[in-house]
Amino acid sequence: MNIFETIIIAIVEGLTEFLPVSSTGHMILAQALLGIESTGFVKMFTVSIQFGAILSVIILYWKRFFQVEKFVDFYGKLLIAFLPAAVLGFVFGDYVDVLLESVAVVAVMLVVGGIFMLFVDAIFNKPSEDQRMDWKRALKIGFCQCIAMIPGVSRSMATIVGGMSTKLTRKNAAEFSFFLAVPTMAAAAGYSMMKFIKGNGMQVFAEHWDKFLIGNIVAFVVAMLAIKFFIDFLTKYGFKAFGWYRIVVGGVIIVLLLCDVSLSIV
Repeated sequence: MNIFETIIIAIVEGLTEFLPVSSTGHMILAQALLGIESTGFVKMFTVSIQFGAILSVIILYWKRFFQVEKFVDFYGKLLIAFLPAAVLGFVFGDYVDVLLESVAVVAVMLVVGGIFMLFVDAIFNKPSEDQRMDWKRALKIGFCQCIAMIPGVSRSMATIVGGMSTKLTRKNAAEFSFFLAVPTMAAAAGYSMMKFIKGNGMQVFAEHWDKFLIGNIVAFVVAMLAIKFFIDFLTKYGFKAFGWYRIVVGGVIIVLLLCDVSLSIV
């Protein structure tokens, strides 16, 4: 993977990680279109650049992450929401990895999720006046996040819809989804990196440190722009456009599979 491909993959990661469109599906398309072989290094790279995307959330919402007077309450709710996926991920991690190898599963779930999103605004159209995040809301969103273990569902979609199902506004549900992404993505990326380093040593980092650095910087900048755009767009227009977009992307992958085009999960 050269520098140009590094930048393209990082842009795709930054654009799609926090949008309800499945970053996995887009990584498949990007990798296929660029002709990038799904090597151990490429898989490691696509995981490691999530740290850049995570940092964008912390920077954009730094007041929420570092507010001393509400420190325990804020992180307590994040912990409650994080635990279901952490436990299920630990228990069923191997089964999730098997699902992740299936491009067909990703494509089908993109389409199914897209169809569902066409009706989300109509189903969850009555937010309550009380928008405080309590432990019940946090736990319900946490269980909804577990659905995203099925590749192609989209962690962002699962958690935002989960928040809306508790009568949060679209904006508040999206923001909590961003906050929850920090411990969830950090844990998943950290675990994957440790496994890779254990099997391959530090040599890969020494050989490709420039790609890791560039990838994280690009993912960080693009993710910041994507988050700002998404909040404004979602508040004004809702999910329908993202639903149609998912259907198109999933449909393209299905067509490519039917045409025997080789596609690999990153």
